[in-house]
Formats: sequence, C-alpha cells, structure tokens
Amino acid sequence: MNDQLKTKWRWRLLRWGLIGLVGVATLAAILVTEENWRGKRAWENYQRVAEARGEQFNLASLVPPVPNDQNFFCAPIVAEALDQIRNHSGQANYRMNFNIYRGDSKDWPMNGGNWQKGKLTDLKQWQSYFRNFNATPAADVLLALSGFNPALEELRQASLRPGARIPLKYENGFETASELLPWLSNMKRCAQFLELRILAELADGQSEAALADVKLLFRVTDCVRQQPFLISQLVRIAMTAIVLQPVYEGLAQHRWSDAQLAELAQVLAQRDYLADFEFAMQGEKITTIATLEKQRLTRESKQWEEHSGTNKLVTISYRFVPSAYFYQNELAFAQMHEQFIAPLVDLTNRLVAPAALRQAQAVVQAQSKHYNPYKMQSQIFFPAIAASVMKFAIIQSQVNLARVACALERYRLAKENYPETLDALAPQFIAQLPHDLINGQPLHYRRTDDGRFILYSVGWNETDDGGTILFTKGGSVDREKGDWVWQYPAK
Repeated sequence: MNDQLKTKWRWRLLRWGLIGLVGVATLAAILVTEENWRGKRAWENYQRVAEARGEQFNLASLVPPVPNDQNFFCAPIVAEALDQIRNHSGQANYRMNFNIYRGDSKDWPMNGGNWQKGKLTDLKQWQSYFRNFNATPAADVLLALSGFNPALEELRQASLRPGARIPLKYENGFETASELLPWLSNMKRCAQFLELRILAELADGQSEAALADVKLLFRVTDCVRQQPFLISQLVRIAMTAIVLQPVYEGLAQHRWSDAQLAELAQVLAQRDYLADFEFAMQGEKITTIATLEKQRLTRESKQWEEHSGTNKLVTISYRFVPSAYFYQNELAFAQMHEQFIAPLVDLTNRLVAPAALRQAQAVVQAQSKHYNPYKMQSQIFFPAIAASVMKFAIIQSQVNLARVACALERYRLAKENYPETLDALAPQFIAQLPHDLINGQPLHYRRTDDGRFILYSVGWNETDDGGTILFTKGGSVDREKGDWVWQYPAK
C-alpha cells in the first residue's frame, strides 16, 4: 500500500514538475517575444523619424552607380589589379604594382623625409639602393623608376575618369569593407612610388612634371573618397600625408614657380576632410547597422581569427540570441552617433571640438562599467570610430597650413621676403586665410631670424605652445600634445 502511494506521489511530482517547466518555458517565450517586439518597434520608430529628417540607412545609397566607361575602377590597368588582389593569386605581376621596396627590408632606405620634423629626403640613399650609376641621385632614382613609366601613363589616363565606384556587395557591411584592405595597401604603395618620383623630379629641376604627378597622386587618392567605410578614409588620409612631403620639400627648397604654387593651392583647397569625416561617420553608422541586421537574419557572423600565427575565417553562431539584442544595439549605435559623434565637427563654422570628444569618451566609458547587452556592440565600436576625428582634424589642418605656405612662398617670390603678418597675403596671394579649426582663431605665424617662418595651429590640446613640436618616446610626432607646425629646416 505504501509503495503504491509513493509511486503515485512520484508521478504527481513529475507531472507537476513538467507542467512547471512548460509554464516557465511558455512564460520565457512570451517574454522573449514581447522583448523582440519592443526592440523592433523601438528601432523602427527611430528609423522612421530619422528618415523623415533625411537620413539614409541603405549603404548603397551613399555609393551611386557609375557607368563603366567613366569608372576609375573599370579602367583596364585598375580592373586587372583589382581582380588579382581579390582572387589572392599570390603573384604581384599586375601592371599597377608600383612597389618600390624590394629584397630584404634591412636594405631599404630609412632616411626618409618628414615635413612635420622639418626633415628633407636624402635621395643618395635611394641612389645607392637602386644602384649607383655615377649620376646625380635624382637622375639615378628617375632612371630606376622609369620601368614603371608605361603603367604610370595608363594610370594617368584612368585617373581622368570622373567616377570611382568599386564593384562590391555593400549590403554585406563590414564583410565588404574587409575585401578592400588588400586593395588599399596597393593604393598606398602607389602613393609611395609617386612620392619618390615627385621628389626626384623636383631635385632634377623638373618642377612641371612634379606638379603633374602631385595632381595625379591627389586624383588617385580621391578614388577611394566615395567608399562609405572609415578604413577607406583613413588610408586616404595617410596617402594625403604622403603627397604633402614633396609639396613641402618643393616649398622649402624654392622649386615651385608662382604659377605652379597657385595651381597647388587650388588643388589643396579642393580637399575637405571635415565633410569627409561626416560622410565616413554616416557610412560607418549604416555599415554597423547593416552588419547587425545581417547577423540577426543569418544568426551568424564571420571574422578573421589571428592566434599563434594562424589567420583563418571563423563563424560565430547567434542561434539562441533574441532578435531584441540586434534591434536594440542598432538603436543604441544610431543614438550614440547622433548624441556623441555628430557634434564633434561643425561644418558650418569649420571647427573641430576636442573637448566634446573627451566628454563623450568619459560618458561612454562610465556607461561601459555597467553591463548592458543592448549597448554592448555600440560600446565596442565607439572608441575607434570617435577617436578617428583627430586624424581628420590633423590632415585638414596640415592641408590648410600647406595652402598658407604656398601663399607665403608666392609673396616671397614677389617681394623677396616673407611678410610680417599673414594679413598681407589676402586677397592677392590667397583669397581667404583659413582659420585654426581647433579654436576658430587665426593661425599663428612669425618670421624667424634665418629669414624663414613658423606657421602653426594650437593642436589637439587647444593650447598655444609657441610653435613647439613634441615627440613620443618612439620618436614620432605626438599628435595630442604640442602644436601642429609647418616650418623649414634651418639654413
């Protein structure tokens, strides 16, 4: 009798337990469904309001189609390079491979110029590297680079095409951006080749050819301008820094004519990296949202894993992650962009706000101390994206300094000396002087005892350090401390 009673109670307990589990599972399903609905509704409401004020959430909308015959990336020399790079053929035998570095890296010339340190390029090292033909260093370097001339002329013709759109599946988000990396590396090598060629042309007295190559390098640099990925803009910034070196050396050694200086200044004035920051941030926002949306639909993501020398593509599963996670992270990132990133640059007044970045970083860092799965992705993406504003501010400041330096050189050619103040330059030698985009005040300028000048912005620390350049422990220019300076080597 007792055994029957025990068995009966066991079955009752088991049944109640199963009923309880079903109830808990049902309640959990209801809560997840409710949370998914709430997340979807919150994101769609935000998207609806944002689109009403003109925002786009379709990545392809930022990259309009370009007819093949007008597309830089459809020119034969460029298309051939793209095809080999994307197919990972391992053979760099395409015509657009302007790689000037060969053999063991220990033999590469290391005495390169650096205008931010007031340092000129030593072409004798390049002469020795390529081979000493008992001519001038400039002539030897040009001779060594002449093997690239046929490909260079093809590239020059390709650069005249008005459009530039890489054929990519932009809807795939960051997976598409990763396809660009090998191509961007190739573009940077092309910039290094042209930089060396321009420096040699200037040293050889071929300033008109040098100017043509400066303009070519800017056109090649601009071919990635309309790619809606931050990495594209960062490589473009690096390429612009490369082309500024021969511009600087030509000014320091008085190798540009007045007409050439006027043309250089016009080319420099066409650069607007503050607007490019806004475009890049818009693209980065849409790319992040597109990536999260693809993860929601496929319940997986792919990323490169690098451990112990391996480099393989791995798949991460999100099979059991609720849809609310993706919707809410899309919403959090869009809101973070609107609240913290958009105010960093004032396009109307041409200003950048370092203090706003520091404040935003402090807020996001404080939020990250409190775990919130609905903000996790936005907190991961925010630091690198927001901090990039400094790179855009630096390159725009450097371009502005170069424009003023061109006007100063034009004044020197006309008056045989540099002016007492920058006000003497406008409007004859420059239509309007750019201001310091960090504080909106005039750029700082003074003549030096050796008949030259120092021209500078107060830099990221927003403090006038008297035109002082500070360096990191590694010897590179400290971008966050000291001033952003344009000055020539002492005579």
